[in-house]
Amino acid sequence: MTAVKVKEPPEELVNFLIGSKNLVLVTHINPEGDALGSTLALGIALERLGKKITLFDRDRVPEFYRFLPGWQRFSNSDFKVLLNDIKNSIGIIDAIVLLDCNTPERAGIEVPEGVPLVVIDHHETERLAVSSPVSSTVKWIVPGAPATGVLIYYLIRALNIKMDYEIALNLYTAIAIDTGTFRYSNTTPEVLQIAAELLSLGVRPEMVSEALYDSWTRGRFRLLIKCLNTLEIDSGIAITYVTEEDFKKTGTSSEDTENFSNFPRMIRDVKVSVFLRQTDPDKWKASLRSKGDINVAKIAEVFGGGGHKNAAGFIIEGRLEDIKRLIAEEVKKAMIEEVAGEEVKS
Repeated sequence: MTAVKVKEPPEELVNFLIGSKNLVLVTHINPEGDALGSTLALGIALERLGKKITLFDRDRVPEFYRFLPGWQRFSNSDFKVLLNDIKNSIGIIDAIVLLDCNTPERAGIEVPEGVPLVVIDHHETERLAVSSPVSSTVKWIVPGAPATGVLIYYLIRALNIKMDYEIALNLYTAIAIDTGTFRYSNTTPEVLQIAAELLSLGVRPEMVSEALYDSWTRGRFRLLIKCLNTLEIDSGIAITYVTEEDFKKTGTSSEDTENFSNFPRMIRDVKVSVFLRQTDPDKWKASLRSKGDINVAKIAEVFGGGGHKNAAGFIIEGRLEDIKRLIAEEVKKAMIEEVAGEEVKS
């Protein structure tokens, strides 16, 4: 899917946020730059309007994102306990705001009955359950938007909140991550214009780049070596993995695997990179990255996951060898469909 130009946010969303006083902002598990930067930017902006804002993510903020202004604000305590504490100290929660995902399950939370839900997301796969106990839902989902950070940029403008350095740094990081630091096909003129405005507010690209890509721990580098030593390539499909034992031996954790799925994609004849991270003895988190028109979001949907055309993921259970075989079979189907589609176009 080609990146789309983002329109102004729905009036319903803008009015809802203006009329709210107490909001809980939540993003998905295993958060990356777009999730963290978008949530932080919106949280800071809404506080400028006098709102009471709580930030939540089930997982801790990865160390290499701790340059983001406000990262310490994220709570990863028990979500139900957190909501009860908020109610006891502040009062009614006006809404839970999901950012960079569109289901409470993806954030690892349950939305209490009677609490409205706001969803702001740009993923292709939309799975907001109709049977959810949520009393009402305000959604702004733009599949094909370059990043959730782009949506938040326009939302902050629509709320007439002045941009400053803290907001700008969070938004720049969000957009940079989901555009591959402006290397992917979703890097549109619109994206570069937004980035230019954020730079004018004091953001330094070299500082962001160094924090994201040039500040690895030795343990993380050893983990990458172990990962690349598992590399298997067949028919343009690269598969790598890390195990729980690898984490123990290198003194690392799941957050240290961010971007591992992209390394095999650098190989010229690799069309799809599959990275598997063990989360339990028989459970794995699969991350898929592709080149060109191979839609890995559709592959992820087969396994109950989702994402973007060229970046998607899912959870899968079973023996490692069986999992590799099943995923490879689905990827090969998608590659055949891509070839058929190209033939139709020609």
